[in-house]
Amino acid sequence: SRMAAGLARNLRRLIFEKVMRFSSGEFSRFSTASLITRSTNDITQVQMVLMMMVRMVFYAPIIGIGGIIRAVGKSASMWWIIALAVGLVILLIAIAMLIAVPKFKVIQSLIDRLNLVARENLTGMMVVRAFNRQASEEQRFDAANQDLTRTNLFINRVFVIMMPLMMFIMNVISILIIWVGAHQVAQATMQVGDMMAFMQYVMQIMFAFLMMSFMFIMLPRADVSANRIADVLETEVSIHDPAEPQAFARPFRPTVEFRQVSFRYPDAEEDVLHGISFTAGAGQTVGIIGTTGSGKSTVVNLIPRFYDVTGGAILVDGVDVRQVRMAELRQQIGYIPQQSNLFSGSIESNLLFAEEGADEAAMRQALEIAQASEFVFSGEQGLAAEVSQGGSNFSGGQKQRLSIARALVKQAPIYIFDDSFSALDYKTDAALRRAIHQKLGDSTVFIVTQRVATIKNADLILVLDEGRIIDQGTHHQLMERCEVYREIALSQISQAEALA
Repeated sequence: SRMAAGLARNLRRLIFEKVMRFSSGEFSRFSTASLITRSTNDITQVQMVLMMMVRMVFYAPIIGIGGIIRAVGKSASMWWIIALAVGLVILLIAIAMLIAVPKFKVIQSLIDRLNLVARENLTGMMVVRAFNRQASEEQRFDAANQDLTRTNLFINRVFVIMMPLMMFIMNVISILIIWVGAHQVAQATMQVGDMMAFMQYVMQIMFAFLMMSFMFIMLPRADVSANRIADVLETEVSIHDPAEPQAFARPFRPTVEFRQVSFRYPDAEEDVLHGISFTAGAGQTVGIIGTTGSGKSTVVNLIPRFYDVTGGAILVDGVDVRQVRMAELRQQIGYIPQQSNLFSGSIESNLLFAEEGADEAAMRQALEIAQASEFVFSGEQGLAAEVSQGGSNFSGGQKQRLSIARALVKQAPIYIFDDSFSALDYKTDAALRRAIHQKLGDSTVFIVTQRVATIKNADLILVLDEGRIIDQGTHHQLMERCEVYREIALSQISQAEALA
């Protein structure tokens, strides 16, 4: 039990460490539900088999071999009965495995499916209720549940039949031994005591194989689980540190340059970015805007190497990001994702997630810049206020501001706001941008947004369409010469505001 539990612990740690090093490309191969199943149910299957293996597989052969030696010593002429008994047991086990192994492979994928449906309903419970889809979702869950139940029942029925068949074989063998042995006793070539001893040894041999049969029942499922675990552990991480990493110069200059950058997602047929070229100088604010699906988020996700470019190069402080250790590169970046991911704990623990050594003054300043200090310190608990899993006890705008504050605590030279103002009202948005401009003047800031007002005062605005930069410049330059930008601007703000 200690050995099996130790193996399970080590496998869980190895899978977790491996998944933590996955890039976004590797995550596309395994669903979240599948990774959870592999690190829980699959490892449990391997743990159970190892425990059974150590307790039975090493013990049963000793009993079986010892029984064969002693039985042959009692009556060498009846060795064929032992061979017949063992052959029948092996045949029965083989038939059961041939029927069950294909089903074992199906079971783990069905567990993945059940996990997926349960996760979707738990995370999307409000949507389900809002559209009165409880009945249909119950049916969907029940369908996944019934599929798994039917497959499990089929396998269990196969192995339930094995026990009476095994007992039938043992009784037939007993009758055969008595019949053959009785003739030998009658001919005075064997004593009654030796015949009874021979029978006991044959039963012992068959029980040894019966014990091993239980092992073989569990082994196919564990084999499937072990292969699923190995799939994760053997997955090559596509983004890794260079063999001979370069270091950024000191002092670090937060310049970012894209040189003819092209990119396509893993297994995609065509590029989603084509020939992206621009330079963001130290301390500049770069706005990125464009139609939905134009590649705005993809551009900024290439800077911290969530993906690697497939063509061209990205230079930070004059160094190709692929030539720098990822930890050193990401140390220079404060990242605020589209989805505000908060971790269970407190507001303080979430802020310290970005910089463990940050003091209270730094956290307060970050909250003030993010326009979050009002709702954080309005309560009695302040920084100690509880944060539920995923930040579900905060509104969308509050979660977004806390995510921004978390990145600001880091005091990084480069900040990436990936559509991080979408849940904020215009007043809070304006106050936040004003505070960022005043407090982060030395940092290079990238802002991905759908709102023209958010990037109107940016030093450089990139207009993307179908993965290409169709124009770049200041707000006034783009209003004069870029039709796409002008259409977006005039659909959101008045002409007077756009030209002001």
